[in-house]
Amino acid sequence: CSSDLASSATRRDPEAAATRRVNDAVAVVKTMESDPTMRKVLESAKGVFIVPAYGRAALGVGAQGGAGVLLVRKSDDLWSDPVFFNIGGINVGAQAGAEVGPIAFALNNEKAVQRFREKNNFSLSADAGLTVMNWAKLAEGSTGAGDVTAWAGTRGIFGNVATIGINDIHFNQRVNNAYYHQSQNISAMDVINGKVKNPGADDLKQTLADITTGKASGTSSGGKTESKSEGTSAPSSGKH
Repeated sequence: CSSDLASSATRRDPEAAATRRVNDAVAVVKTMESDPTMRKVLESAKGVFIVPAYGRAALGVGAQGGAGVLLVRKSDDLWSDPVFFNIGGINVGAQAGAEVGPIAFALNNEKAVQRFREKNNFSLSADAGLTVMNWAKLAEGSTGAGDVTAWAGTRGIFGNVATIGINDIHFNQRVNNAYYHQSQNISAMDVINGKVKNPGADDLKQTLADITTGKASGTSSGGKTESKSEGTSAPSSGKH
């Protein structure tokens, strides 16, 4: 299943669509950072998959949601360039009528990252051997740590469920080739390993690096949240 939201623009100009997606992802990360729970999750995340705009979800059925970017954290706390994937449905139990909005998935361990490295069409779910936890339930302290933490920028997308399933994630070959100006097909690993680069992604990479190295607003140099900023978002340092 391909994304109904992004497919038209992507067909017309895949590079422009990819660039817009990367730029929109910066704002999503900054919004995530302002939430104390997600800021702590991001500080230790091994990767993050950001979908700047996800479509309406119907009762019991995952909507054809959108297109996202994967970035993987490196050993030096820097981040890879983005890899472009499309996303199909999100299983949120009986939750209905979710509005369009940004969603993101923090990949909390190498097991979760490996799904993106090895697969061209896959799911993040219990059926795939991964636990995907709702960040809103983590904030309540009612669940333990999962392989993936799912975040939503619009209240109601994930409802009150503790675990979530994400289906039909697939590598978008055309968009990846276009964004990195490649005439030959590249793989997700080519991007993650730094074989191709696009300086247009530098702002997104720096925004994530500021969080994971403790330079972002609301974090100390040790990467831990400062008590004085708990629950609030301090002004950006502007060093993104």
